[in-house]
Amino acid sequence: MARTPPPFAPFEWMIAWRYLRARRAEGGVSVMTWISLIGITLAVFALIATLSVRSGFRAEFVDTILGSNAHVTVYSSARVDEQGRTQRTFEDYTERAQAVAELPGVERAAPLVKGQVMANANGRNAGVEVFGISAEDLQGIRRVVDPETGYGDLARFGEGIALGSGVARELGVDVGDQVKLISPDGVKTAFGVSPRVKAYEVVWVFTAGRYDIDRTRAYMPFDEAQLYFNREGAADELEVMVDDPETVDAMAPAIQQAAGQGALVWTWQDASGGFLRALEVEDNVMFVILSVLVLIATMNIVSGLIMLVKNKGRDIGILRTMGLTEGSVLRVFFICGAFTGVIGTLLGVILGCLFAIYIDPIFSFVNYVAGGGVWDPAVRGIYALPAKLQWGDVFAAMALSLGLSFIVTIFPARRAARMNPVEALRYE
Repeated sequence: MARTPPPFAPFEWMIAWRYLRARRAEGGVSVMTWISLIGITLAVFALIATLSVRSGFRAEFVDTILGSNAHVTVYSSARVDEQGRTQRTFEDYTERAQAVAELPGVERAAPLVKGQVMANANGRNAGVEVFGISAEDLQGIRRVVDPETGYGDLARFGEGIALGSGVARELGVDVGDQVKLISPDGVKTAFGVSPRVKAYEVVWVFTAGRYDIDRTRAYMPFDEAQLYFNREGAADELEVMVDDPETVDAMAPAIQQAAGQGALVWTWQDASGGFLRALEVEDNVMFVILSVLVLIATMNIVSGLIMLVKNKGRDIGILRTMGLTEGSVLRVFFICGAFTGVIGTLLGVILGCLFAIYIDPIFSFVNYVAGGGVWDPAVRGIYALPAKLQWGDVFAAMALSLGLSFIVTIFPARRAARMNPVEALRYE
């Protein structure tokens, strides 16, 4: 009794390989097959490149937020003092900060004094937001105190101010130079409030990685900020850092309760959640659009395979009369079509991974060819185009491309398998 060969037997691979290696004059691989191969390669490359840039942009954006801003800001609700003035400060900020810092999952809680001033140096002016913070708490802001991106002497923070690199560049100052800070809310006199002007030495210049932060922010010792902004014995808010910023919304009620009566909280997700949600929607839309691009590229396999089936009609008839089953014929042409999808996918994955790994020199080359100005940090917030290669994105792109390639290959392969050998050999 004849034994039925198993699916994808060696002879099926041999026949498929002969068809793929055959010259076009012999009815082998057509130009359409090469077009589909190149199309799949470029589509998978574009999908992986887009996913890696998407992941890198979000990671860099979130890291600059978490590395230079409070994860949770605790501020006071408005109240009216004895003089009828509206106040939003904490007088018992030490006790409140200590109570918040004792919560599980909280790294630290630091009182802050904040104010907006005009900075002046070398005849230039710049609007600056000043953060009054202790030297110890400043060490917890990693993007600001990073020695790889900042320079100066943080040990002398109590003698001067730390300035963002964008502000320093705008004013034309460096470490050791003097900067005048001008506040409209100064000394109260019989003729009204006079502006307060005071000069400070720049002891540290930092680059947080966000254009809007580096261009507008300065740090001042907490005690000095209290005197400068008329906050003697008070703080404007509490800066809270937590262990897991992604779960900050779940911790917000406990932080608000620990901060005491009249305390309100504002998390980093409240401040940037709208942008992150818009980024997520954009990511999903781009994935769908590029998936359609992959589908279009794989559809070219159908055209090439139909031409191959038509050219090999005589061979199919001969193979069927020799005893090849419909399943064997189907698998032969399925291998021919799937081979294009597999090779194109692998080439696209390689190109996409190389793009994500070497994005910096690639971007520098594009910027050089374009004459500079391709990436404007004033518009995009961060200084360079980031890319983060995640294996989940790579596997998703591979699964999508291979799945579509295999599915579209089935239809022309079934057509070849159902070809009547009598009709195929009638005119031979």
